[in-house]
Amino acid sequence: MITFLIVYFSLQLLFFIVFLIISAFRDRRHQANEHEHVPEGFEKTSEVSIDPSTGKKVTVYYNPRTGQRWYRVK
Repeated sequence: MITFLIVYFSLQLLFFIVFLIISAFRDRRHQANEHEHVPEGFEKTSEVSIDPSTGKKVTVYYNPRTGQRWYRVK
């Protein structure tokens, strides 16, 4: 019984670690807006914040037609 529990929890931990690694490689949203060109239709807002993970200034752009927000790192 104890062997089953060790194997079970080891597999759960392994699946969790694999999931974290895959999600880190697939989630590229943080790099999507780092180029200088602001997409067409976006207007600059007065919102400016500092990204807590990088310490960089982030300016917010807004597309009134779609409601989508776009973040530009300065």
